[in-house]
Amino acid sequence: MLARFYYFGPSYFSHFISIFFLVAILAFPSRAQTGGQKKSSFTANLVNVEAAVKDPFRYSVSLRNGNASAQRYELKAKTPDGWTTVFRTGGSQVAAVRVDSGKTQDITVEILASPTAKPGLYKIPMSAVSDNESLQLELEAVVKGSYALELSTPSGRLSDDVTEGKSKQLRLTLKNTGTLPLDDLELSAQTPAKWSATFEPSKIERLDPGQTQEVSATLSVPDKTIAGDYVTTFTSRNSQTSANAVFRMTVKTSLLAGWIGIMVMFLALGAVYYLIRKYGRR
Repeated sequence: MLARFYYFGPSYFSHFISIFFLVAILAFPSRAQTGGQKKSSFTANLVNVEAAVKDPFRYSVSLRNGNASAQRYELKAKTPDGWTTVFRTGGSQVAAVRVDSGKTQDITVEILASPTAKPGLYKIPMSAVSDNESLQLELEAVVKGSYALELSTPSGRLSDDVTEGKSKQLRLTLKNTGTLPLDDLELSAQTPAKWSATFEPSKIERLDPGQTQEVSATLSVPDKTIAGDYVTTFTSRNSQTSANAVFRMTVKTSLLAGWIGIMVMFLALGAVYYLIRKYGRR
């Protein structure tokens, strides 16, 4: 029997190799797509947050463990003097977290600025440190400043006395205790019935941070006001903030009214004595 031999040239061989690699890629798609395990990372959804100095800066960060074993990460923040940082997971405050291999832990970061912090941008370096690695993250806190006002007297005393039917002049002080200027501050008073209050000046156009302004307040007490303690609430406000001072005023009767009262009492006693002498024997 005559045997037949087939010759496969170079072109047939190259087609065979191409088909072989195509079958290999289709047979193992997952290995071609994964490209190995992801690296560890420490990231934030939003790195720049703006708030007033009295409000906390809140950030949502993610910590991924790309190591082959579970890791315990210690959480740290480097803030300016007087600032505080709190890390939370699941609503609980933590200083470190344990993250399993290939897992990601979500962390909430709360930063509270110092009350004396000036408006501006502050960079806050963060770190997550384990035995195997140190991950770094930089956050930004933009302090907008704050509006704050204090209303009192030069001595701090919030009480005095006045005679009924008279007026009393009081000295009040306004102090800008915030970090932003205050414009168009108006003054008012909530007084007892029929009392009145006037101010000089009645409006302050501008009060810069740390600045103090003195104001004269005049309380007028109507005639025949019963002796006793009365409360007046002074208020200063603008569109950003307000401050109150509760002032206690003790009303005293006038000397003339006192003498008139004594005379009326003696006249009443004299009338009683006269009636007794005249009709007492009947």
